[in-house]
Amino acid sequence: MSFTRTLRAVGGAVVAGALLFGAAPTALADEIRDAQWPLKAFDAESVWKESTGKGVTVAVIDDPIYGNHPDLKGNVLPGKSFIDGGRGDQESKNDHGTGMASLIAGHGHGAGSSDGVMGLAPDAKILPVGRPDFGQGDGSTDLGDWIRYAVDQGASIINLSIEPTSLFDNEKEALTYAIKKDVLVVAGAGNDGKTELGPLASFPGVVTVGAVDKNGEIWSKSNSGSQMMVTAPGVKITSASAERSDYPYRLADGTSDSTAYVSAAAALLRSKFPDLTAGQIANRLVKTAALPKGKKLQLPDPQYGYGFIRPYSALTQDIPAGSKNGPLKTPKKDPSAGTGGATAPGASGGDQASEKKDSGLGTGAIVGIAAGVLFVVAIIVIVVVMQKKKGRNGPPPGGPGGYGGPGGPGFMPQQPGPYQQQPGAFQQPPGGAPGSYPPAPPTQPPGQ
Repeated sequence: MSFTRTLRAVGGAVVAGALLFGAAPTALADEIRDAQWPLKAFDAESVWKESTGKGVTVAVIDDPIYGNHPDLKGNVLPGKSFIDGGRGDQESKNDHGTGMASLIAGHGHGAGSSDGVMGLAPDAKILPVGRPDFGQGDGSTDLGDWIRYAVDQGASIINLSIEPTSLFDNEKEALTYAIKKDVLVVAGAGNDGKTELGPLASFPGVVTVGAVDKNGEIWSKSNSGSQMMVTAPGVKITSASAERSDYPYRLADGTSDSTAYVSAAAALLRSKFPDLTAGQIANRLVKTAALPKGKKLQLPDPQYGYGFIRPYSALTQDIPAGSKNGPLKTPKKDPSAGTGGATAPGASGGDQASEKKDSGLGTGAIVGIAAGVLFVVAIIVIVVVMQKKKGRNGPPPGGPGGYGGPGGPGFMPQQPGPYQQQPGAFQQPPGGAPGSYPPAPPTQPPGQ
């Protein structure tokens, strides 16, 4: 089994009772909701008028999840623990999986669900796929098993807030299996500040996610690379903890959290647009992504990808469905093949690579072809000479150099790619309109 690590840097101890804020538990619950700045940034109240993720199952391949947390109870399926073969919703110690689940499908608690952690897709269901912790286990289960289980149990989104150090063929095959089954696979970029992405984050067809702060600026430890697709909140993120004290929560940084938010946004979209493919869902996320105001980059950018997600815009803008794969690349049929791909049948080099001397054409056919070529050349020469005599040898249409201007025919001025943002096209609307990032400060606390 390949060694994996979670993508979360815990910035503080478990928040329990009144220890963090020096207040009573009720006040603490209010503080927890207020601390969820991504909900304000996303204008979650407007988002939830469009979709809450109902009817969508998100698999969280991570630590098992504490399904009885007051902010998660009812939204976590039994799932499976690949540690002991039991259920995946009974965790009481490790927090990471519970935290990711809460950012995706937490529903809060208390009157009007106004307390605790609220996920971005509060009506989605979580399928917990518990994995051995940090490479422990007997090697009988691995990422390939976990992915196949998630797909076969009906998950339409897989959240992978983990970073394998390698991918074996069976794991690549499982990823390809998920992608062929129209499951959207979302993975974190990693927290090392590197300028390269790991094997999972760079696998074709995976939505790779980096982390930004509340100003939309890249987190300094978020890895980067050419396969980066989008970014999402990943700095000072409050989420649920698996520990069973009153009001258990954690505060942390990491691309784990940003990955969970992208999975949640995908759940919102899959709920509202059930007929769209995984690639078309990714297309909506990409087409509505944005950059901090004033920042102009050639997209996709190694750090931002196409920008940070804007769920409200992705849910409401008029965006053509586009191709089945959208911005997602298609994995090779043979995961173990080299980067050059498989050679097509019959393309083994042809006559030039063999010792054959006979091309298969008879002498008469060769003579006929040669005569035809000479005839065409003669016609071209005659036409050119006639044009020169009539003074019609000026520059071709479109100016010097041929069609499209300098550079000659075929060198048209470069056009934006299918997912290229125009500078300023997605910058913050005046007054913090729905979907802006970050929005104007709210006039009242969320949930009221």
